[in-house]
Amino acid sequence: MAKKRATATRSKGAGQAARTAEGAAVPVVGAREPCPCGSGRRYKACHGREAAHAVTELVRRPFEGLPGECDWVALRELVPAATVPLTLKEALPEGVPSVTLGTVLPMAWPGLRRDTGAVLLGLQSDTASGDISRDLADTLARALTAEPGNPVEGRRPAPDGPRLQDLLDLDAPFVPEVHSGFEYWLEDAETATGEVAASLERANQAAIPTVRLTGVDAAYWCETPEKNHLRWVMPHPEEALLDAMARLHAAGASSLGEGTRLVGSFRAHGLTVPVWDLPVGMGADEVEKPAAAFGERLAETLGRVEPLTAEERRARSGFTNRQITLS
Repeated sequence: MAKKRATATRSKGAGQAARTAEGAAVPVVGAREPCPCGSGRRYKACHGREAAHAVTELVRRPFEGLPGECDWVALRELVPAATVPLTLKEALPEGVPSVTLGTVLPMAWPGLRRDTGAVLLGLQSDTASGDISRDLADTLARALTAEPGNPVEGRRPAPDGPRLQDLLDLDAPFVPEVHSGFEYWLEDAETATGEVAASLERANQAAIPTVRLTGVDAAYWCETPEKNHLRWVMPHPEEALLDAMARLHAAGASSLGEGTRLVGSFRAHGLTVPVWDLPVGMGADEVEKPAAAFGERLAETLGRVEPLTAEERRARSGFTNRQITLS
């Protein structure tokens, strides 16, 4: 299924551009290098033209088909510090004891091979194409064979290269662990000294306190100086979700309790992320029960198909006017 989706996001010409007239595959090379097809032209003016289009074409839902798609989106866009163990479809290469996804790595590296051989994959690193899944898969594949103790730099992936959906075990659980800081960068953070310790301290001071709720999926509480927030990544189709949220808001059932307010939503990687303002004193534990109750109200409301009332349409218009696209 994932392979079918990946194919659908590329133009037909892009698949043909990577082959010669005889059907042989054309390797990806530097833009100014001679094209490997033997035409005598530079790669960017020959087969690289369609290949470049293929890797910049935007994949609207790059994490679709992965377990925990909503959490992938949250960790990419909303959560400062978190890790998740990853399980590959194939056995790990010799000398690689584990693979871990991290929101951010030191120096914003896309990937890192520790001295122990363990691999860290950075989710919030810059990407070179319009398919984050393909970029991350390319980094992961290179990290598995990198020399221990070295970072993996970013690069443009091959337009027909594997995606995360091709490399990861799609039956393995995806359960993020949210951290208060970036100590996971180091295998023994307590012994850090000098510039390493100072860099870690600066990063930790900039991290917004964040907690993943346990009673509902992909909902993250965060604390800011002026007010707290709940940001909840939801898997429902956007139009149906906005209709349901509008119905609940018009009925006075969209809040999470006294002093809370549904203020709008983000759009990120093909999913919608409703956002609530919370009182400063309202902690993550206090949000659990009202969030679960809201989830039940939302599930019931999503099944309604009658046209929106005038008041519901006004509520929906207010949501869409305040919606911000993150990706």
